[in-house]
Amino acid sequence: MRAKIGLITGASRGLGKNTALAMARQGIDVVLTYHSQQALAQEVVDEIKALGRQAVALQLDVAQAKTFAAFTDNLKQALQANWQTQQFDFLVNNAGTGIHAPFAETSEEMFDSMVNIHLKSTFFLTQKLLPLLADGGRIVNISSGLARFTLPGYSAYAAMKGGIEVLTRYMAKELGARQIAVNTVAPGAIETDFGQGLVRDNKDVNAFIASQTALGRVGVPDDIGPMITALLSENNRWVNAQRIEVSGGMNI
Repeated sequence: MRAKIGLITGASRGLGKNTALAMARQGIDVVLTYHSQQALAQEVVDEIKALGRQAVALQLDVAQAKTFAAFTDNLKQALQANWQTQQFDFLVNNAGTGIHAPFAETSEEMFDSMVNIHLKSTFFLTQKLLPLLADGGRIVNISSGLARFTLPGYSAYAAMKGGIEVLTRYMAKELGARQIAVNTVAPGAIETDFGQGLVRDNKDVNAFIASQTALGRVGVPDDIGPMITALLSENNRWVNAQRIEVSGGMNI
């Protein structure tokens, strides 16, 4: 029986990288995508192989839905070449960027960028990949704590994440006949380079978030990747159509 294979988008750095490595540590082989950081993606591949798992990195710009058909073909070829299969088991829709702008100053171009990168990509990339996703598989869509609580400047970004949370429930309903479970993981503020590293590098922001979090600190990538991986396991096979916030109890 072949190893389980997970596909995670945007895994050359940050939470995506952490999740890819966490998956490998749990015996899952990994296909990871990167936008432009090929060298960083290859480093992740090498780290995964050092853990004894197989991995491959494929280029993907999630903002360009017209490329998804070609990406699906590339994935099919990679699966055949590396695993002698045309199916994978887990999809983690992680890739994304953020913007910080007041509602009154958010341009149409900024808004459209968030639509394409977050909401449209999760919808249509998943749609294209369905023929390759094994029955009984798992999908995890990444949202944000900002879909529940509000911080000024994140209206466009958070609106997309709210859409993803609704979409997750519809996916779960419509893919249930194939025994595919679909859930949302919503991280709180995490110390990464996301948003130019604001949470990680700005001491005032970091301290404010810690003060608003029940566990008294800001999250780190190791708080998120292992949790996403746990959601893929058979131990959580009956968890479906749920939004799970991983924020240490932020703004409760």
